[in-house]
Amino acid sequence: MAPLRRGDPAPDFELARDGGGSISLSALRGKPVVLFFYPKDDTRSCTVEAISFSGLSQEFASAGVALIGISPDSVKSHDRFTKKHDLTVALAADVEKTVVNAYGVWTEKSMYGRKYMGVERTTFLVDPSGIINRVWEKVRVAGHADEVLAAAKALRTD
Repeated sequence: MAPLRRGDPAPDFELARDGGGSISLSALRGKPVVLFFYPKDDTRSCTVEAISFSGLSQEFASAGVALIGISPDSVKSHDRFTKKHDLTVALAADVEKTVVNAYGVWTEKSMYGRKYMGVERTTFLVDPSGIINRVWEKVRVAGHADEVLAAAKALRTD
């Protein structure tokens, strides 16, 4: 399935999250939401990305923007990841891969000539009415959280 684009409705979801409970997109309607999809807890780039977003989580909150990291890892894995790196962002567990498929980020990847299925690191900015405002594909982690924060703040003033 092709990734979603600007102007597409963001598919709703409800997923278990770190620390217990669940998180859903529809419950956040009325505020901008950043969904950052990442391949795996506690791997190098994913850790840097999660720490970067955590470092800016207060600024996202002050701007009225919800921030959710999503990967196919379990809640138990998310809890370990959060504790180990003092993360302050909500992490949703898409163990069944329904959300990564709905957003078109579960793709064939290749490493060292071996093909496998995995999450393409992608970030979506969803506007308060549930429409995708911006998509960052094949994310380069350095500076990414700052760029997303700037775009989310600009959305608040539109």
